Amino acid sequence: MNPIYASRRRFDIVIRALCVGAALFGVTWLALILFTLFYNGLAGIHLAVFYQDTPPPGSTEGGLRNAIVGSIIMTVIGVGIGAPLGLFAGTYLAEYGKHDKLTSIIRFINDILLSAPSIIIGLFVYGAIVVPMGGFSAFAGCLALAVIVIPVVVRTTEDMLGLVPNPLREAASALGLPRSLVIRRIAYRAARSGLITGVLLATARVAGETAPLLFTALSNQFFSLNLTKTMANLPVTINNFVQSPYVYWKQLAWSGALLITLTVLALNIGARILGAERTAK
Repeated sequence: MNPIYASRRRFDIVIRALCVGAALFGVTWLALILFTLFYNGLAGIHLAVFYQDTPPPGSTEGGLRNAIVGSIIMTVIGVGIGAPLGLFAGTYLAEYGKHDKLTSIIRFINDILLSAPSIIIGLFVYGAIVVPMGGFSAFAGCLALAVIVIPVVVRTTEDMLGLVPNPLREAASALGLPRSLVIRRIAYRAARSGLITGVLLATARVAGETAPLLFTALSNQFFSLNLTKTMANLPVTINNFVQSPYVYWKQLAWSGALLITLTVLALNIGARILGAERTAK
């Protein structure tokens, strides 16, 4: 065998072994985390978790109803505020600002927001909303989540609209359609699955955020739908319960963590299915 070929083959085997080892290392830890989460979380999943509110200290009965409902409300409102803003901003970057100097500045700021720690966003909303309002509130938590959603949707919207072939836009413009109608009826429809995927990924991103809510919505032990007051939510409830000395609280923390994991998993699977459908088309 040619010595040069043999040397390259050995090098290839070593590199391949290192890559496989690194992949197995990461997958092993992920599997251990999921196994621990399911093992401890499933033991505490029962009907009371969904129809009873968080228990008082020392109690052996109770659930997570108020925290689950609070998380759903704040996530839906946060995504409802952030997703349209991100969609419009991404549309500007992809459709109107391709040759604008302002576009590069906006894109740079968006990238900073995209990689910024969520606790920084929580502190910003705390100073801008919580302090002037004179107290924590679910509304402030919704705004914090919306700020996290915006850069994710901006990036995916710009990328998805950038994949729409220009001949489609040119053909629509040749028929006399105004630019706004071309974007709404041609570009948006062609990139629909990708845009929905971006919103789902943003929802998955904020579903388990704890740090922003610690500085904005905080939490409470009661069922509340009042956005101007503190509202129970799963991430902060888990954070509080897991640090407590009460066994039942820790069990509920495991169950809550499992519920968040399953929700994020479902959202990511849905996003991948939509992405696969778009690729197939």
